[in-house]
Amino acid sequence: MALVDNKKDILPLSSIAELLTTKIRTLKMYEEKGLLPPKEENKKLYSIDDVKFIAFTHYLASVKKINANGIKYILEMLHTNMDEQNRDTFLDLVEKKMEQLSGIDIKDVETM
Repeated sequence: MALVDNKKDILPLSSIAELLTTKIRTLKMYEEKGLLPPKEENKKLYSIDDVKFIAFTHYLASVKKINANGIKYILEMLHTNMDEQNRDTFLDLVEKKMEQLSGIDIKDVETM
């Protein structure tokens, strides 16, 4: 039995920003550009699975310096060309790589 349902929407952007050591405004900018998973206007909570994609989006934008159109293309490829198991494996690999970067490294990149 799982303790947490990874698909249940439970986290607001403010909590995700804290987890990613970034600003809420940065995540709202991603949202405005359509880079975050779509949510109802009055219910903007995200699941653990969503956080993986948000973290990946943040990595692509802040570390790899990919623009919004490039990120949209990459996310579309993940959703259309990978089954759920391969996508999860890929995101786990990305997560491990992101863990090697400190929050300070990412903040330095954001201020450039």
